[in-house]
Amino acid sequence: MKTRALAAGVPLLQPARLRDPEWAPRLAALGADLGVVVAFGQILPKAVLAAPRRGSLNVHGSLLPRYRGAAPIQWAIIRGETVTGITTFQMDEGMDTGPILLRAATPIGAEETAGELARRLAPLGAEVLLDTLRRLDALTPEPQRSEEATLAPRLKKADGRLDWTRAARELVNLVRGCNPWPGATTATPGGALTIWRAVAVTGPTGPAPGTLVGHGDGLAVATGDGALLPTEVQPENRRAMPWPDYLRGARLAPGARVGAP
Repeated sequence: MKTRALAAGVPLLQPARLRDPEWAPRLAALGADLGVVVAFGQILPKAVLAAPRRGSLNVHGSLLPRYRGAAPIQWAIIRGETVTGITTFQMDEGMDTGPILLRAATPIGAEETAGELARRLAPLGAEVLLDTLRRLDALTPEPQRSEEATLAPRLKKADGRLDWTRAARELVNLVRGCNPWPGATTATPGGALTIWRAVAVTGPTGPAPGTLVGHGDGLAVATGDGALLPTEVQPENRRAMPWPDYLRGARLAPGARVGAP
């Protein structure tokens, strides 16, 4: 955005904190009809939201009121959703709580990662925003049903730690939702391992969660329900690689354990 603005000669402001008292008057002095907020990581005070004549609207990467917060794309995948979308809404002082203007839904691919979904939602968000602006005078803002709201807080590195007692399908969703950041990680005898892609497969009953078990010509990881078959992994301080290549280098055999501290 900054590069395009500078290239086009559009005035650019980069406040460290929009809550600082001088920013609301500076924004109001621009004389804008409407403010548009996209992927901005600060809660905006009422004076800033009201600086444009017709207030401010936001483009959000979920079907509000579900997944309010900083990481809606990631948490929708982690929690196993199959549909998400874009919402435009009038901003208030809450966290993604203002009345809805337009929504557009899209399915989430069974193997789609958070990074892939974000790239696909970006142009959809632009389309919904332009449609909102074209139809703004005719749209009736719809209050959100707060009782249906869910939260999508900013991800932390700890959110990517794999708990092998969970079901394989849940762990695959975690792997997808944590790609490209923070990555889904587990401890191994050779150090930390990030799993970038994986699928859920049928596993034998009996082995403790985190145990490497035979699957076809290779190995999978036993979980609390089924087994997880990594397809792309990255050992600590090394490049990403296919799972069979990692197993050959790590010399792990059936019965080895991952996930132990």
